[in-house]
Amino acid sequence: MSRSSTVAFHTLGCKLNFAETSTLARQLKEGGFSKVNFDAGPDLYVINTCSVTDNADKECRHLVRRALSTNPDAFVAVIGCYAQLKPEEIASIEGVDIVLGANEKFNLLQFLGELNKKEHASIHSCEIEQVVDFKSSYSAGDRTRAFLKVQDGCDYTCSYCTIPKARGFSRSDTMENIVRQAKEIASLGIREIVLTGVNIGDFGLNLTTGQRHETFLDLIRALDVLEGIDRFRISSIEPNLLTDEIIEFVANSRLFVPHFHIPLQSGSDRILKLMRRRYLRQVYIERVNKIKQLLPHACIGVDVIVGFPSETDEDFHDTYTFLSDLDISYLHVFTYSEREGTDAPEISPAVPMNIRKQRNKMLRILSAKKQRAFYELHQNSTRTVLLESEIKDGKVYGHTDNYLRVCVSGDLQLVNSLVQTELMSLNDEGVFEGRLVPELTH
Repeated sequence: MSRSSTVAFHTLGCKLNFAETSTLARQLKEGGFSKVNFDAGPDLYVINTCSVTDNADKECRHLVRRALSTNPDAFVAVIGCYAQLKPEEIASIEGVDIVLGANEKFNLLQFLGELNKKEHASIHSCEIEQVVDFKSSYSAGDRTRAFLKVQDGCDYTCSYCTIPKARGFSRSDTMENIVRQAKEIASLGIREIVLTGVNIGDFGLNLTTGQRHETFLDLIRALDVLEGIDRFRISSIEPNLLTDEIIEFVANSRLFVPHFHIPLQSGSDRILKLMRRRYLRQVYIERVNKIKQLLPHACIGVDVIVGFPSETDEDFHDTYTFLSDLDISYLHVFTYSEREGTDAPEISPAVPMNIRKQRNKMLRILSAKKQRAFYELHQNSTRTVLLESEIKDGKVYGHTDNYLRVCVSGDLQLVNSLVQTELMSLNDEGVFEGRLVPELTH
């Protein structure tokens, strides 16, 4: 392997995947690789896959073809969740050279050899029950915020989900190491950290002892006193694990922002039970009401699945009216798709795909209305905006603490700055046109 070898990455899926890809990129840089764009024809392609997307196999094949059309001699490594679940399927894709499972992906550098193309892809993967180590990861370098992995795996048994089979048991980093990494991120000049994981509310479980010595509340308390970081954001957290104490802490926090993303999945108690979720809709109502009581301007995002097996018109109507009446800010809507190895496909009857798509469209329209209404509540107010690296037509884009997207007139000098901004009006893209308030900016 030449010391001047180049590598390009493509990441599918969640923030956790992005954190891990970024960590692998740093490892390869230390091993002599230079990172280039995907279409630059590098010596090595690394495709980090996801098991949640509907077309994991199709996406993977497309990316391999795209890579080899640019450089037919490139070495292609496929890693991540889909690689753990379906290694033989990926190995059969023409042009793939190596497939690495959940444990092995972090040893990518050691598996590469001389980057010679192979007639048959090699597979390095263990049984998911053997995946017990926690591998620290964070993203850096691409934006003004970093994704910091604090937890991995999941012990829940939701009937539609493959993630436990792709990532293994719930396990966490230590608070000491997370604080150390947060300080490392701060030293890079990054101003916002998003805490990520598969089930971050389950933080603190020790796989060796089977006991919980630390909690998510302990973690955010430890992070809230750090210097050098301006914002912490909590990524998706289960409603049954989002306690009153966590909400109260965020409401009085120095650094944690008023933004929660809370999976719901269905507004029908019957469907929630079939999904094997660990709460019913009343718990969700209580979580949202508690947030809004303490943080009226908080942004609340919701995950919801439509077309789950046996979901009737009445079940969907329950979900629609439940979400319509709830004081939330936006939806992430997923159309249910059958996953091999899960229990949900055994539930009948299956919902026809055209009805699934119709329900998805209805909830997306509802989401747009909810988001518009949430934005309009803040028109003419002044909030702090972290300006990011996106610049278009003389405008710099960023987000408020409560996740409103804003643009202001400016150039590169404003990137990665926190600016007090008056939110003037919503443009055609649904973004606030902002006016800087110089006397309040720092």
